[in-house]
Amino acid sequence: MSRVCELTTKAVMTGNNVSHANNRTRRRFLPNLCQVTLMSDVLGEKFRLRVAASTLRSVEHRGGLDAYLAKAKATELSQRARLIKRRIAQKQTEAA
Repeated sequence: MSRVCELTTKAVMTGNNVSHANNRTRRRFLPNLCQVTLMSDVLGEKFRLRVAASTLRSVEHRGGLDAYLAKAKATELSQRARLIKRRIAQKQTEAA
């Protein structure tokens, strides 16, 4: 399983450790990924996703998983998240 957020595609970054003597060694910056269960109000289902902690704040700020996915670009989402977004959109068009 890769270290990538399923909603924002935030992934591993690389950089340098810089010592006091200005020696540089390569290092990795890992995203703070959490295995969380998010509830979809429209579908009435729970989805288990691997999401960055900063993304959780964004999801709460936008008003939940449904609102977040409605506003998110499909190119940024993982395959599972795109499927969830499509199912939510279909359910909302059926209800309307």
